[in-house]
Amino acid sequence: MPEPKHGGLRECCHPCALVIFGANGDLTKRLVVPALYNLAKEGLLPENFALIGVDHGDKSSDSWRDGLRAFLVQTMKQGGGEFEAAKLDGKTWDKLASAMRYLRGDFMEAGTFTKLRSLLGDCDKAQKLDGNAVFYLAVPDRFFEPVIDGLAKAKLTEEDKGWRRVVVEKPFGHDLESAKALNAHILQLLKEDQVFRIDHFLGKETVQNIMAFRFANGLFEPIWSRDRIDHVQVTVAETVGVERRGNFYEATGCLRDMVPNHLFQLVAMTAMEPPVSFEAESVRGKKADVFHGAHPLKLEDVVRGQYKAGEIDGDKVQAYRDEPNVAKASDIETYVALKLAIDNWRWAGVPFYLRTGKRLSKRTTEIAIHFKPAPHAPFRHTAVDAIGPNWLVLQIQPDEGIHLSFNAKRPGPDVRLGSVAMGFKYGDWFKAAPAVGYETLLYDCFMGDRTLFQRADQVEAAWAVVDPVLQAWNKHMSEPHLYEAGSAGPKAADELLARDGRTWRAIA
Repeated sequence: MPEPKHGGLRECCHPCALVIFGANGDLTKRLVVPALYNLAKEGLLPENFALIGVDHGDKSSDSWRDGLRAFLVQTMKQGGGEFEAAKLDGKTWDKLASAMRYLRGDFMEAGTFTKLRSLLGDCDKAQKLDGNAVFYLAVPDRFFEPVIDGLAKAKLTEEDKGWRRVVVEKPFGHDLESAKALNAHILQLLKEDQVFRIDHFLGKETVQNIMAFRFANGLFEPIWSRDRIDHVQVTVAETVGVERRGNFYEATGCLRDMVPNHLFQLVAMTAMEPPVSFEAESVRGKKADVFHGAHPLKLEDVVRGQYKAGEIDGDKVQAYRDEPNVAKASDIETYVALKLAIDNWRWAGVPFYLRTGKRLSKRTTEIAIHFKPAPHAPFRHTAVDAIGPNWLVLQIQPDEGIHLSFNAKRPGPDVRLGSVAMGFKYGDWFKAAPAVGYETLLYDCFMGDRTLFQRADQVEAAWAVVDPVLQAWNKHMSEPHLYEAGSAGPKAADELLARDGRTWRAIA
């Protein structure tokens, strides 16, 4: 949930309307509306607020509200989902529901936007919204340009009476060329400060805390460089398969789905230079610089994998090629590992090893900093054969926290070392309100704070790093390395580090 912004007090958002294109979609039900409910419960939604859902389904405002309410209640009863509240607070829901309106319309038809303009005008007058509106594109990426075109032609993006903002979900293109084309198209119709490219990874509190950990503690920043760090490992491991996303994955693959956005966001937080302030443009500029300084990937520095049948937590699971809507001879990757080089004064010579995949042994997301070893000379006349590595691990999920491993003398007359650990868990120190991860991002959008949203140049710089590999794969797609579901991934990923004399941390 959003923390206090100024003087320990949370600011309430300005009056506005939120228009969700894709009102009946999974994203709206699972994440956007639950996040709005949580903001409402915390008193962080505007007092004057309208929520308009636009989709092609034949629904009324009442049936749309009732369907969303039923979904939330069902999710609470089942447990284990993103929505963690124990029960639905009737007063909070009623207040949110009273702001909800539904508009049936085809995203490709101009008449939809004409009707939306009229409905927005009615809501603006009735609820005193000061002409402010956010348009949220919770739709497949093929609709991004048509929806923005429709908004512009209906003059819904003009800021003559209030501000207008557009939230764009990933993917921001499928390669460098398409990302540039999408940005160029959007920026013909909108100003950059109207565009909020959202990545839900940045809504996680522990991801945002990376900057606080680095820049609020004088202890760590002096050793955060090539002088003290040997290498960095970033792991995003999932136990789930592709589930109902077979069609999407067959067209996308793991690298496009995860690397230029989620994993690179973690790299940016870890590798960025200290900003002069936490103003949005200062932070976003430093993040973009990371990828401007990164070497384009080479084919030999990337490993593709695909899960075969196996067992996870005692349950047998099928191979990717047996999943629904997946080709029986599919060569699409469900796992990728890579070696990234950032050529600047802080990181030259320090490799970043990234890996992510489906159907791995455990669900975990972590950034692990491996420090250079201490010299062995002082211990050469002792029983110490080797000095264990020092790791600083930033655990993003599921058990959010920070852990530091170091060496200490074991009890006894001989000099023997043992690796020990210090750690803290966020949950032990901070009480957090239930959240789905979108609360902070929506709140910041309402407030006009673009710090956690990607800028056009950052998107393009990230795609430029992976694009050479994508282009090579387009010309010749080799068979992926198969790995057993429930394992840590393919052996080829181990060999990627072994050739540098390094090993992956265990996924645990």
